[in-house]
Amino acid sequence: MEALITIAVIALLIGLGMRLIHRLNAQHEERIAAHHFGEPFPALRRPPGHGTPTEQAARRKVTGTWP
Repeated sequence: MEALITIAVIALLIGLGMRLIHRLNAQHEERIAAHHFGEPFPALRRPPGHGTPTEQAARRKVTGTWP
C-alpha cells in the first residue's frame, strides 16, 4: 500500500513540475514577444533629414564626368 501512495505522490509531483515549467515557458515567450528586437538602438538612429544610404545615393548630383 505504501508503494502505491509513493508512486501516486511521485506522479503528482511530476505533473505539478510539468505544469510549472509549462507556465514559466509561456510567461517567458510573452516577455520575448513584447520586445522589438528589430528596432535599432536610440544612439544608432540617424538624425532627421538623413535617409538610408540608398536614399542618399539617389539625391547625389553628378558633378563631373569620369574619363
